[in-house]
Amino acid sequence: MKGSQLFEDILTTEQLEKLQERYVSRVVANSSGVEDGDVFVCLKGGRFNGRDYVAEALERGASYIVCEEDLGLENQVVVDDARSAFSLLCKNLSDKACEKLKIIGITGTNGKTTTANVLASVLESFGERVGVIGTLGASYYGKTIDTGFTTPDPDILHMIFSDMVRCGIEYVVMEVSAHALALKKLDGIKFDIGILTNITQDHLDFFKNMEYYASTKLAFFDSKYCKAGIVCADDRYASRLIDNPKVNIPILPYGMENPGECFAMSIKEGIGGCKFLVNCFDEVARVESNLVGRFNIENLLAVITACSMEGYDLKSVVKSIKKIEPVEGRFNVIKSNGINVIIDYAHTPDGLENLLKTAKELTEGRLLTLFGCGGNRDKAKRPLMGRVASKYSDHVILTSDNPRNEDPKAIISDIVKGVSGSYEIICDRAFAIKQGFFKCGEGDTLVIAGKGAEKTQEINGKKKPFNDYEEVYKNIKLRNSILGENS
Repeated sequence: MKGSQLFEDILTTEQLEKLQERYVSRVVANSSGVEDGDVFVCLKGGRFNGRDYVAEALERGASYIVCEEDLGLENQVVVDDARSAFSLLCKNLSDKACEKLKIIGITGTNGKTTTANVLASVLESFGERVGVIGTLGASYYGKTIDTGFTTPDPDILHMIFSDMVRCGIEYVVMEVSAHALALKKLDGIKFDIGILTNITQDHLDFFKNMEYYASTKLAFFDSKYCKAGIVCADDRYASRLIDNPKVNIPILPYGMENPGECFAMSIKEGIGGCKFLVNCFDEVARVESNLVGRFNIENLLAVITACSMEGYDLKSVVKSIKKIEPVEGRFNVIKSNGINVIIDYAHTPDGLENLLKTAKELTEGRLLTLFGCGGNRDKAKRPLMGRVASKYSDHVILTSDNPRNEDPKAIISDIVKGVSGSYEIICDRAFAIKQGFFKCGEGDTLVIAGKGAEKTQEINGKKKPFNDYEEVYKNIKLRNSILGENS
């Protein structure tokens, strides 16, 4: 691609005329990966500045250097915001593939993955070709790509968009992280619909306080990013967008406690799912779902509202919802000899509370909770999660999550500050799961929280194979063999 094409919509006409025409092959932000013909963008981070790697990029054959200051280079392109420029450059290099797709973005602290995957499944049931991008990776046209982030970096994201267009994808349902918004990964993308599930404490290691975290997510609901928004009226932060004259896009609220365009009534819950009546734009239908918990009813309301906005018949939508199984790692129930084991990704105080409150209501016997907290992440939430676990559980087992480069014992010590009542510490997660499972009797529930469907555990910067499901099934097999030998 020619440089003049690449910098379209980034530079003024006058700047484009002065631009020295060079051939461009890729846009990169890591100098060590620069090849001949690449554009190198100087991004600033907390511990680095791309400006310091310009010499290396030039030596490797960079065609242009994009920076926020005059470096006195012949092939420099000075911009006001390098991160925003990076996103726009990646978009242009992909021949603006994102503009050829209908994109629905879902942001929120909890519920993004479930909402995204359920919405994608419903759209697929109507014959739409759908791609999903989120915590579980990018999935479309039989492909699965591990992107490494909830919202991929711009170079990866627009490469995926381009491939989706080639594969005939029509809809993209993607999770939008607060980090992606703060780092301007989504600049240049216009979402047909933006959905906000909720805003509760998380990532304060990056955002420092709740107000900054919340305002970052709320900023998504602007004409710069979205054509229309769907928000949970029951969330105190999301409700700021409703009937707000400063918001320049249509906002449609949904909820269970507060009035909205879509709301639930006559709710019935069980360990196998939920039933309720939904009123969406004054049309009523009965919903039956395999998803468990009131938080999942909210997720379903978001899906139903989005489908109604897209013109799909309500009764056909709820018929499709009935067939959808829970998303892997999101309130998955494994039953064995009268014991219920629930595996869930909950890793925030609010997410854990929603999970345990529902599990407690559906448990006949004791509720045992096993969890840890991730290392090198928001430390302030650790005692809060300990307090939540103690509030709902008869017994708590504290263990390792992904300690990363932190000492697991130090992480657990932070959690313990909020714990009261019966608890024990078992750092080895596999052994903790075994102990928790064998402590359960008929009617008891063991909740294993924090990692969900993850296939690895990160310790000292290295990822080793580990999966909560595999550990549970090992122990079910062991218990059954013991019961069989003793019978």
